[in-house]
Amino acid sequence: MASSSSQTLALLSFLALLPFLAYAQTEADVCADPAAADGACHNVPKALRLKLIAIPTILISSIIGVCLPLFARSVPALQPDRAAFSVVKAFASGVILATGYMHVLPDSFNNLSSPCLPKKPWGDFPFTAFVAMLAALFTLMVDSLMLTFYNRKKKGGGQVPSTAVVADHESPDEQGGGHWHGHGHGHGHGHGMAVAKPDDAEAAQMQLRRNRVVVQVLEMGIVVHSVVIGLGMGASQSVCTIRPLVAAMCFHQMFEGMGLGGCILQAEYGTKMKAGLVFFFSTTTPFGIALGLALTKVYKDNSPTALIVVGLLNAASAGLLHYMALVELLAADFMGPKLQGSVRLQLLCFLAVLLGAGGMSVMAKWA
Repeated sequence: MASSSSQTLALLSFLALLPFLAYAQTEADVCADPAAADGACHNVPKALRLKLIAIPTILISSIIGVCLPLFARSVPALQPDRAAFSVVKAFASGVILATGYMHVLPDSFNNLSSPCLPKKPWGDFPFTAFVAMLAALFTLMVDSLMLTFYNRKKKGGGQVPSTAVVADHESPDEQGGGHWHGHGHGHGHGHGMAVAKPDDAEAAQMQLRRNRVVVQVLEMGIVVHSVVIGLGMGASQSVCTIRPLVAAMCFHQMFEGMGLGGCILQAEYGTKMKAGLVFFFSTTTPFGIALGLALTKVYKDNSPTALIVVGLLNAASAGLLHYMALVELLAADFMGPKLQGSVRLQLLCFLAVLLGAGGMSVMAKWA
């Protein structure tokens, strides 16, 4: 009787523990072999075809997105001093903000909380939030130091003349409607001249340098994220993962490129610098996919090393994108004189931010 009761108790205990044992076995299989998690979706030939389609498709979408604002000068309604430009830029800033919060940050949480990583230390401390916070603070420091460096370099190169200042044809003052020109013609500086104040000229130059710092720091954060997500797509053999990711990445790169392109336009770089920035933005994701293809045999996206490296890079990129979107793009525009002078324009831009962030948030379902 006692033996029968003990056998029954053992059987019930085994049945109670069976789901946990099955989960542990599945978890171990997934960590050992990524194909076990994909199941029927694991198809190497179809995945390769999708990735070869993704490379030119994403490249073209990126080029279109980042170049659209650069050709805005030919469209009067999209000039940087017009309201339409502010609305489009607000939409693109919302896209960049949602990219950090809804795409990059969750990926980092998933990577660094993976069951394939040891419990200590990765399960005992929120490394994703910590690294994102440090990245935001580091971005602030880099932003401030770069601006200081540029200002000192320009001041060392020559002071602004104290008499008359002739505006460049692409100066921020001219874009904003404040035309100022000095026409001395060697006849002194008091006859028929609209003399610009040196303080105004210096403020315009400082704003221009600030715009250029924003472009460089923002591009750095976007490039890191683009390479990481491209690497993951290129190394994946899951058709179910790649197929929706291709479409989502095309929209993502196009709208994110519009935000970066608007910043490049305001930075007023020369043709060579613009071409370089467009090239790096457009090619980083396709390069990441190609790199993932080349490393398919050795790269496993659920290996501890890959999870840690990709997770930390995503966390750093998320912190950078959060800072740039909120501080340098949205706060700078909403607190600036242009939007502060019009409640209607503020509301339109805020609606555009919500639409941009909302659209990218919906895409997080597939990417």
